[in-house]
Amino acid sequence: MLHRLSLITLLLGGLAAGAAQASSSGIAERKDLTLALGNQLAAATLSACHAQDRSAVVAVVDRSGHLMALQRDDNVGPHNTLAAQRKAFTALSTRSATSELARRAQGDPSSANLNTLDELLLLGGGLPVRIDGQVIGALGVAGAGGSSIDEGCAQSAIDQVFQPNP
Repeated sequence: MLHRLSLITLLLGGLAAGAAQASSSGIAERKDLTLALGNQLAAATLSACHAQDRSAVVAVVDRSGHLMALQRDDNVGPHNTLAAQRKAFTALSTRSATSELARRAQGDPSSANLNTLDELLLLGGGLPVRIDGQVIGALGVAGAGGSSIDEGCAQSAIDQVFQPNP
């Protein structure tokens, strides 16, 4: 009986050591934004804008900056589509709200050069999407009538989609 208990202990110890090795193998485990979730965020964003009688464009990018969902209301200026995409990319790339980045660039000469990067748009309306501290994507909104309104629509959607269920 004692011999059998020792053997079980050794086997369990070996399994634990193997699990520890597997977790340090250099393979990253991370959460990703799915197409279904991207579409849900886009729809929730437009709904938040519509609740304020606003129309807009919303772009959703995944954790690598690729466009995965885009929805545009009727009669929104064509420049807003690219603006929404660039806001989403900027929020993802900098892992911060684009309104905060714009404020930083205005007040800090060392950040002002961010305006020279064509891919970035330092204008409010872009927000990163975070799960468990990881940025898994971002939303960009344009055309709702100002950057604070754009950002408010995006924040409302994130709050709605990710609110904890009671």
